[in-house]
Amino acid sequence: MKPAEQVVVVTGASGGVGRAVAEAFGARRAKVALLARGVTGLGAAAGEVRRGGGTPLEIPVDVSDFAQVDAAAARAEAELGPINVWVNVAFTSVFAPFEDIRPDEYRRVTEVTYLGYVHGTMAALNRMRPRDRGTVVQVGSALAYRGIPLQSAYCGAKHAIQGFNEALRCELLHAHSGVHVTMVQLPAVNTPQFSWVLSRLPRQAQPVPPIYQPEVAARAVLHAADHPERREYWVGASTVATLIANAVAPGLLDRYLARTGFDSQQTDRPRSRRQPVNLWAPADGPHGRDYGAHGAFDDRAAAVSPQAWASRHHLLVAALGAVAGAAAVVIRMRSRHLG
Repeated sequence: MKPAEQVVVVTGASGGVGRAVAEAFGARRAKVALLARGVTGLGAAAGEVRRGGGTPLEIPVDVSDFAQVDAAAARAEAELGPINVWVNVAFTSVFAPFEDIRPDEYRRVTEVTYLGYVHGTMAALNRMRPRDRGTVVQVGSALAYRGIPLQSAYCGAKHAIQGFNEALRCELLHAHSGVHVTMVQLPAVNTPQFSWVLSRLPRQAQPVPPIYQPEVAARAVLHAADHPERREYWVGASTVATLIANAVAPGLLDRYLARTGFDSQQTDRPRSRRQPVNLWAPADGPHGRDYGAHGAFDDRAAAVSPQAWASRHHLLVAALGAVAGAAAVVIRMRSRHLG
């Protein structure tokens, strides 16, 4: 299918990675249903999709409510056509030690960040499976495999998404379904979440360096949507290093993160007491400002990821490696012969 003919649904489309993904699909002239709570961000995202040549549809939704998500899917199909790609991005979180998070806050993070993905996937598959085609992309994180301090609610939700997605993928393979699910594991990304997530830290929250721009994530998501046969994609050298270290020496990584994980997630500046909180209501509501895709760390964020490029072109990289290896053998043999 030509990109311009695609109907795409993006949750969390009002800001951050979801915003960058929506804009990227718009640049391909796709029809993009934009789902999020914040109407200010949704309106701005729709403008970006439209300027890119795409067709936007703004649908205010709280993904923790399945009825709202299912109604949004029905509206997207009624106004744009059959959904080809569904991208789950929406989340919320709390930056705080576990002991400082209330039960209702933990429940809210779980309902949005984990069950929001379940609801989106359910709404998508209810429509895709009868047609035996379509793709669901789950936007994950290195934290889907490796928990870190101060983000226990978010890490728990991302771990849950990982397990849920793996189980679902097995079921679809068992059924020989033409519907695909894949996951994109992201590194630290420069998004507005650090300016609007509920924080009880003494200093301003920040992504754990190295930091990447949301467009790096968006390119990986689009590639995953185009090539969903792979079970998952890893973005960023830091993601690869973290997942390998966790598989090989998780206990040592526990101790390393216990020493470094508190300071690395905070800047040197005190946290503003006036920082908005989007846990219960959107920071970009009717009278809020548009936060866009980027956060406050543009001066420290990388716009490209060589590792992500290599992941997207793994066959080419493998072929080049094989050629280089063969060339090295030939050179060694010639050198021995000449010697």
